[in-house]
Amino acid sequence: MPFMKGVSPLRRTLKYLEAGRLYLKDQIKIMTINYNVSGDHHSGAREFVFWYVPQIQYKNPDVQISLLKNMTPTPFIRCFYDTGDHMLIDIDSKMKDEIYQHLVNVVGKSKEVLESERIAKEKKDNPANFGYGCEKHCMCEFPIQVSCPAVCPLPKHWRGKYKYKKVED
Repeated sequence: MPFMKGVSPLRRTLKYLEAGRLYLKDQIKIMTINYNVSGDHHSGAREFVFWYVPQIQYKNPDVQISLLKNMTPTPFIRCFYDTGDHMLIDIDSKMKDEIYQHLVNVVGKSKEVLESERIAKEKKDNPANFGYGCEKHCMCEFPIQVSCPAVCPLPKHWRGKYKYKKVED
């Protein structure tokens, strides 16, 4: 399996990518991470990029993530909003877990928002759902289904009391 070769093949597994818990807010369109490849106070930023950026990219496919290396004396993260504003987050001398937890608290969606999005997605995902609170009220509203007996009576040979009990008109 060629995808399991190289440095830390664990990062290439689907289970690892789905384990991320940082869902960026919908207003964030671009996220840049500025750090150097050498230096002690950049080590947390390097580890954050190595371990957590693939998860963030997987969970937020609509957000552009840019890594800017060796362009700054201190590491920082800049998030650009769709309104044109931006937010600077200082990550100087912080460890990778501290950076990740700070991003979850500051630019991540809250648990309530994630739960409401999950419920909304669950209801609308399956077109086979019908009944109260769904798009279709009755199964007869789907194409290629038998029309509703409340609207158009079924033929007598399809009904059990005529077929099995031999009830005559």
